Amino acid sequence: MAVNLVNVENVSKVYGTRALLDGISLGVSEGDRIGVVGRNGDGKTTLIRMLAKLEEADTGRVTHSGGLRLGVLTQHDSLDPAATVRHEVIRDMADHEWAGNSKIRDVLTGLFGGLDLPGFPQGLDTVIGPLSGGERRRIALAKLLIDEPDLIVLDEPTNHLDVEGISWLARHLRERRSALVCVTHDRWFLDQVCTRMWDVQKGDVYEYEGGYTDYVFARAERERIAATEEVKRQNLVRKELAWLRRGAPARTSKPRFRVEAANELIADVPPPRDTSELMKFASTRLGKTVFDLDDVTVQAGPKVLLKHLTWQLGPGDRIGLVGVNGAGKTSLLRAMAEAARSGGETQPAAGRVAVGKTVKLAYLSQEVGELDPNLRVLEAVQQIRDRVDLGKGRELTAGQLCETFGFGKEKQWTPVGDLSGGERRRLQILRLLMDEPNVLFLDEPTNDLDIETLTQLEDLLDGWPGSMVVISHDRFFIERTTDRVFALLGDAALRMLPRGIDEYLERRRRMEEVAAAAVPVPAAKAVAEKSAADTRAAKKELQKIERQLDKMSERVSKLHTQIADNATDFEKVAKLDAELRELSGERDDLELRWLELADEA
Repeated sequence: MAVNLVNVENVSKVYGTRALLDGISLGVSEGDRIGVVGRNGDGKTTLIRMLAKLEEADTGRVTHSGGLRLGVLTQHDSLDPAATVRHEVIRDMADHEWAGNSKIRDVLTGLFGGLDLPGFPQGLDTVIGPLSGGERRRIALAKLLIDEPDLIVLDEPTNHLDVEGISWLARHLRERRSALVCVTHDRWFLDQVCTRMWDVQKGDVYEYEGGYTDYVFARAERERIAATEEVKRQNLVRKELAWLRRGAPARTSKPRFRVEAANELIADVPPPRDTSELMKFASTRLGKTVFDLDDVTVQAGPKVLLKHLTWQLGPGDRIGLVGVNGAGKTSLLRAMAEAARSGGETQPAAGRVAVGKTVKLAYLSQEVGELDPNLRVLEAVQQIRDRVDLGKGRELTAGQLCETFGFGKEKQWTPVGDLSGGERRRLQILRLLMDEPNVLFLDEPTNDLDIETLTQLEDLLDGWPGSMVVISHDRFFIERTTDRVFALLGDAALRMLPRGIDEYLERRRRMEEVAAAAVPVPAAKAVAEKSAADTRAAKKELQKIERQLDKMSERVSKLHTQIADNATDFEKVAKLDAELRELSGERDDLELRWLELADEA
């Protein structure tokens, strides 16, 4: 029988006059992998902070089992800015110790792309202070995963990870024995990792069995039974349910509820997109030419990111763009956007970008654009226009579009300066759509958006008649909103992937295997396969070196103590220091030999 690790009993939390959580009772047991979803501001983070005893409840109590080892990743890390990555993550372990630990090697490779941390200027010896928020967050996650907690609590762990990093993290968490509670808007990740879901809504928490797809089915069924009056929200759930059943390969595990009843909900729901009709409408708005790239070279400073690129973005094309960080995804969009804004005057380093005469581009960058903080939300939208034509006879007022994006009538009069990061992101997207563009470039549009807002955005984009390029690490969003996937694999070329992101991950794995196998071969002879005797000899020498290293570590500790005890005797300190340096040199040589033997063994 699974041991209960955490009990939440009749917990309530009030901010101002608003009850975020009202009389909640929950439990986390050994082996649980729980995903937490809900709208931004509804209390997801507050719930897991109280679960981890980082925040006190107003009423009720949270109890942990005796001796519970808890690992928590919050939105803000507690790393020492003066420390190095080595000190925070592997706690100054000797190289032969951590390099011989398969768990540590897996974490470093999965989160940083290699044991030498290729993206960091001094590798493991990089000082943390100057690093970006995303880099610090990966360090905090690595530190947590290398430990052995009984319960891991993660708040948006996929932020700042690329597609490969997210795929690795999902596999890693599935294979761990630790229980897990995770807040994330990444629906693919929830489907891969979680076996239970908590949906935080209006002070209450609804529990569901299964991953995200199972949760969508179960929520649709629950709302059907409850005959909820939230018609608009119910329709969105039904539409997403239809897409999950028809639009993509089945993702769901065996549901533990009445799938037949849920399927009744989508009997009259059309496919998510009528692609041919949208293409026809887009052609009337855009003509034949949208973006034509001919033998284009894209650079970032002196670095060549793409070369000899000939590619076409046609009317109604919906493209997902994935790739390794630094491969040039954002630079490609910027080069195309600059050509569009300048009327073709600004061109890339080489080649030419031709832009259609009717193109009206909206570009959502990763940075949230500055707005007058004193403007109200509705005023910020009405600055663009009062009404928007969404095509196919659909027209919305600024106020209606605000409501679609989660800004209710009261919230529409909130000053922009009082909005959260996620709310400002929503407002930024809203303003772009109000300008009635016919081409959309979306660079990481899912950042800071909750799942419900993502669903609403996807619903709007379903019927949007234009050309679109989406850069995102959110696999679910890419698969939901685009028809074709292209990839930048770091070799200065752009490739179409017929099988989408699964094919991208396969190609990346093959590239890494080829790179690992590219070991220089002596010209005179081929490298012979190592015999069992060689392996035994390597293991024997390894054990001998490990004993020597242990003795050296003891001697180094004694020398440090002697130097401290004789701090005023400069002659003796000089001799001790010379011995210490000589010993350190010998230890470095032994550790290098240990690493060579470890590969052989």
